[in-house]
Amino acid sequence: MKKLLLTSAVAVLGISANAQEFRFGPKVGFAMSTIKLDEKQDDLGARKMDPKYTFYIGGMAEYKLSDKFALQGEVLYSPLGAKEKIDGINAGGLFVGEQTKITFGTLLVPVSAKYFITEGLSVAGGVNVGIILTAKQKTVMGSDLFEMEVEGEDTKNGDIKKDIKTLNLAPFLGVEYALENGLFFDARYSLGVSNLSNDNSGGTVKNSFAQVGVGFKFGGN
Repeated sequence: MKKLLLTSAVAVLGISANAQEFRFGPKVGFAMSTIKLDEKQDDLGARKMDPKYTFYIGGMAEYKLSDKFALQGEVLYSPLGAKEKIDGINAGGLFVGEQTKITFGTLLVPVSAKYFITEGLSVAGGVNVGIILTAKQKTVMGSDLFEMEVEGEDTKNGDIKKDIKTLNLAPFLGVEYALENGLFFDARYSLGVSNLSNDNSGGTVKNSFAQVGVGFKFGGN
């Protein structure tokens, strides 16, 4: 038993000795978000909505286990979503079209493992845990002569939160390049795998997104 405890202690001390640094800091960036729909009771069927270009902001913390490996956690906020334009139809002599924009106000908690190819260049893989705080939909119908905002029967001010589940899990892969002064640049793609629809008709709603950003790391040895 004493030998086991001694071995465990040596192992813990060894990990601590090999750990390079703990670093943390802010990060901001650009996001391109899409929504994939498969509405079983909709004539439009399965389709991918047009990208929504938005932002994200938050902070990160990195714990480097060795020269080659690190763990990283982040807390970010991003108004994700997508948009869709449906070509007009002839309605009483007017060519009427429809535009819809969906916004998911999402708190993102990405957790990843990183591998350092060089001192400054690393690749990462992990999962983005998204918590959808708000969900809004805005639909506008119109032509060259008029525009009219449309709300669903069960929505108020475009609020569709009750139709959308809260948890959005999205595995991701990414790459980061860091300078010696702490400045870093990263890019990643998160594939939404959770069905966000609360509709019992069997339809699915999945939100995926790409991110490109910049940040600064404080701390280290």
